[in-house]
Amino acid sequence: MSLRPWSQRPVEEARLLNPAFLAVLTWACARGYGEDDGNGVPFPLLFVALPVVLHKATRQDLPRTVSTPLAAWLADRPEVQVRFAERALALVPLVKEGILFGTNGQLLQMSSPRILAASRPRAMTGFLKEATAEVAECVKKTEFVGKWFAHSGEYSTVMALWGMTP
Repeated sequence: MSLRPWSQRPVEEARLLNPAFLAVLTWACARGYGEDDGNGVPFPLLFVALPVVLHKATRQDLPRTVSTPLAAWLADRPEVQVRFAERALALVPLVKEGILFGTNGQLLQMSSPRILAASRPRAMTGFLKEATAEVAECVKKTEFVGKWFAHSGEYSTVMALWGMTP
């Protein structure tokens, strides 16, 4: 994984897609997914979940409940898949960097081939209180996406519905 040094990254990337923020989103996804089976989120599914949430239009159009079938939701919204694979591929090295940051900071645990959320750290409450509305929304929606994906079948099926392969 070779990422440009921080001094050479665009300011938007450094601010919005920094490893700490992506680690928090990964934690939220793993936490939501783990509520269903306690086994954590399959590693490849993170490369779908985070691009879903980080795309504002898609994030704002997510269903309200996990009982909404993913396949039906996607069929009703073909626009959410436009350029999805391109966005997801562009985020791969950044998501990996966030996972590494989260595991090093003991926010995440790797249990191959899954990622587990550590217990909610005290610092998370302070982080969410001080976060902007959009950041708090991203965290909340990422946890929801984790739950939704856990209720949507095998992770390979979820990925296939988004046009991705493990």
